[in-house]
Amino acid sequence: MQANGAPEPFVTSRLDALPLDVAHADEMAAVLFDPALHAWTGGAPEDAGALRARYERQVAGPSDPAELWWNWVLRVRADGGLAGYVQATVRGARAEVAWVVGTRWQGRGYAKEGAAGLVRHLLDRGPVRTVVAHIHPENAASAAVAAAAGLLPTDEREDGEVRWRRDTLQEAVPGRGAGPGWGQGPRHRRS
Repeated sequence: MQANGAPEPFVTSRLDALPLDVAHADEMAAVLFDPALHAWTGGAPEDAGALRARYERQVAGPSDPAELWWNWVLRVRADGGLAGYVQATVRGARAEVAWVVGTRWQGRGYAKEGAAGLVRHLLDRGPVRTVVAHIHPENAASAAVAAAAGLLPTDEREDGEVRWRRDTLQEAVPGRGAGPGWGQGPRHRRS
């Protein structure tokens, strides 16, 4: 990652993951307009103004210097349009990740590709050794995305969601599976 704490862009076979910029708000408001995208997380779609204000806060980063907010929009290389986002809240060697792909772009593998690219990027290029995601137990689509990114479900729950984890230390120990106790830390929440 860059010295100033800002995220570096990364690419996958079909997507460019670009660091979030406030200028993305107008296009992303259209990408994220569907209320169905909030079925598992709550809330409602934001208009471009509200999204712009949120992006300003996200780009400014947290007040805690020990935490980093890394956000990327996903641009489909074939047509140049945005299709969703991936994000990571990084605290030390742990990253809490999330992803959203707009309804119009779902079913094409973009979420799996973006999330897998994000996890690979975090584990290959920075201090991150543990990646965590929280997924509602009935959200089969997000569980499939997490699995495609190499995360494994654990027995841990937070706010009713299953904690999924990938830990490079765990991968180094043959026969060891994901389970409770690997890398506790803050939930991935920000406004």
